[in-house]
This record gives sequence, structure tokens and C-alpha cells, in this order.
Amino acid sequence: MLAVSGAATAYLLLASFEQSSQARVARAEDLVLHGCRDIADRYQFFVAGWHGAEIDDQLKHELVTLVQTALANAPGVEGGIWQADAGSLAYAFPSYEGTGPKTDLPAAELNTIRQVNAEAVQSGRPALIRQPGRSQTLIVHACPLPGPLQNLTGWTMTRAMTAQGPAYNHLLAGLVVLALTILGSALWLAWVLYSWSLRIGLLEATLGKPHDTIDLPRLPRTGERELDRLVDAVNEAGDRLAAERRRAAAAERLAAVGRLSANLAHEIRNPIAAMRLKAENALAARDEARKTSALESILQQVARLDGLLRDLLAMTHAGAPKLRPVNLSAFLHATVEAHRGLANKKGLTLRIETDQPADRCTQFDPAQVQRALDNLILNAIQHTPADGDILVEAIRRDSRLLLRVTDTGAGVSADIRDRLFEPFVTTRAEGTGLGLAIVREIARAHHGDAQLASTETGTRFEIDLPWQPS
Repeated sequence: MLAVSGAATAYLLLASFEQSSQARVARAEDLVLHGCRDIADRYQFFVAGWHGAEIDDQLKHELVTLVQTALANAPGVEGGIWQADAGSLAYAFPSYEGTGPKTDLPAAELNTIRQVNAEAVQSGRPALIRQPGRSQTLIVHACPLPGPLQNLTGWTMTRAMTAQGPAYNHLLAGLVVLALTILGSALWLAWVLYSWSLRIGLLEATLGKPHDTIDLPRLPRTGERELDRLVDAVNEAGDRLAAERRRAAAAERLAAVGRLSANLAHEIRNPIAAMRLKAENALAARDEARKTSALESILQQVARLDGLLRDLLAMTHAGAPKLRPVNLSAFLHATVEAHRGLANKKGLTLRIETDQPADRCTQFDPAQVQRALDNLILNAIQHTPADGDILVEAIRRDSRLLLRVTDTGAGVSADIRDRLFEPFVTTRAEGTGLGLAIVREIARAHHGDAQLASTETGTRFEIDLPWQPS
């Protein structure tokens, strides 16, 4: 803003000076025009009733007097009378400020004087030549002089100063003051910003340090009154946030325990009720075949309960990942091939894609990650219709590894999207609803996450893990 303001002000100063220079040039043109007109008027009076045609010294002297009289009230204007064949017949500079009267034609401008007089004679009308320079503009004017002498013209000349004088000095003073103001403001602002940046850097370093808790750290006071007001507000907000977080965590734990208990009771009650019914039928039946069938059904329900408890323990008591180097391409092929038979049985196509070389290795717990991928692939196989397609991908994005499983099924219903990774949420009657919850727990144990990614058709689940080179 300082630079733009300074540039705009400088532009206005330059425009003002340019306008004043143009005004001086316009006034100078008026002077030479009126001066040439006065010479023409006095020459017409001079030759009225005169029939002579000889040019002698007496005539030249009288013409010089005529020019001096015509230009006496035109400061800075010089001029004379010119004939195309004879050249200068008279020259005068009445307002010349030298030690004596100036009687010699200016040699530097002689060609310009000759040119403007020739144009006036040729066109029969007044002619003007303007020659801008670095510090002044030369203005030469000529007008035809009708009379007994042929090809005669009067001419006047002056110089308009465009880079000197009071206006130019005012411009320089204004630009100097403007530059000093901008420089001083910039230095002051730089000092303020540097001082504040040091203090803000201290606060940023404090916030960026690793802490044992997720609560906001206590920020130190900086000595700047305005910043310290912000520091106090942040510290107070951090205290309130920590208290609210503890209360919310306690409430969430209680709510989670309640939801888990309710869902677990529901999942256990159904198999128990089925086993009780089969046991009663077995006791009442006399047919050995019916007893055997009832006992087999009871064993199936026991296996279902065992699988439920095994998944629940895997989700709640998952151990810390045991990281080791894993060949990514070989790992993907081994994981996918284990499900190839089931996919072929359902008429599905299983494909693998990766943007990493075949020998590229990274680090994670292969057993845990394979279990997470198994759950996603089985979920895709169960929800993809015949002749569908399932794609398993491994993509590296900067410092992250994305493991994707995409199918061409009907997609996830909108009413369970927000609860998809919660325990016991499932759309299949025979499912436990713990598969996706286990996937997320494994991903978070690796300092990553699992999510439902957006895709145009079908369903895409994504495991986001940190890329750790071997």
C-alpha cells in the first residue's frame, strides 16, 4: 500500500509538472505567434505607399528597427525578416539579457529558421516548428509578409524551459519528501513486523513443540501488550478446552460402553436363543438324527459367538504394530491371490495396480495390514454383483501410502455413511459389523486412518498410512 500510494502520488506530481510544462510551451507559442503578427502588421504599415524594390543597408537598418519595436514587449522572443533568396534581412532580440544588444543570428538554430521560413513561403500560410529538448523546447514561427518585396517572411523564436524553474524545483522537492516518507514508513513498518515476527515465532515454536497431552500448551507472555492480550485469551481458552475435553471424553467413554454393551448383548442373545431352542428340541426328540442336527446347529452358533468375541478382542486389544520392511508389490499379490478363488466363484475380476517399482519396500506390520486388506476385499466381494470388478491399489502421495479397494457394487447407503466404521454397523444379516472397525483401528495404530473415499460408481475404501522407507 505504501508503494502504491507513493507511485500514485509521484504520478500526480509528474502529471502536474507535465501540465505546467505544456502550459509554458503553449504560452511561448502564443508569444511567438503574436510577435510574428506584430512584425507583419508593422511591415504592412511600413510598406504602405512604398514602391521601391531595392534592398540596401538603409532598408535593412529600418527593418531591424521595425523588428525591435514589434518585439519590445515580448520577453524572451527573438525574430527578424527573411527573404528566400537573400536570407536574413533583419534580426533583433530586444529582451536579450546579455551585456549588450544581440545582433547575430543564432548559429545553432539557423537551419531551423531557414526551414520554417521556407515552409511559410511555400504554403503561403504561417508555419510553426517545435523541437523538444531535455530541458527546453525550441519554438520557431514564420508568417508570410505580402508587399513589394517577393518571398518575404517574418519569423519569431523563443525557448520554453521544461525542466527548470520553480515548478521543476517544487517537483524535485515533492519527490524527495515522498521518497523519504515512504522509506521512513517502510523502515518503521519493517522494524514493527520484525519485532512482532520474533514474538509470534516464539509462540509458534511453543505451540509446535511435541507434548505429552493433546491439550494446548501454556503460551509465554511476550512483553507486547496487544500480543499478551491474545496470549492470555488463548491460555484461558486452552484451559476451558481441556476441561471440556475431559468431560466430553468421560461422557464419550460412557456412551461408547453403553452402545457396545447394547450391541454386544443383541449379538449374543440371538445365538443363545437359537442354541436354547435347539437344545430343547434335542432333549424332546427321540430320533438320533434330529438330536445330531440340533447339536450341529448349536456348534455353529458357538462358532459364531467365538468369531464375534475374537473380532471384538482384535479390535479392542490390538497390539502395537511390529514394523518391518515389506516388498509392496509382493505383499499386494500375496494378499489378493488368497481371495482369487472366492472372487472367481462369484464371477468377479480382481485386479492389482501400483505406481511403485516391483522392488520398492516400505515399513509396516504386514500381518495387521493384511488383515485390514482382507476385510476390505471380502467386503467388496460380498457387495459386488456377478461380472463386477474389484481393484486393489497401492499409491504413494508424498509421504503417505494409500491402499485402496474399489468395487463396482451399488455403493454405501446414505443412512449409514456416518456410522460405517462404528462397531456392529453392517448391512448383512450374517455379518458382525466389526470388519471396518478393525480396519480403522489397525490404520490408526500405524498413525494413519481409514475412510470411505468418493468415487463416481461403486464403493472405494482407503487406508492412509505414513510412508516409511526401509
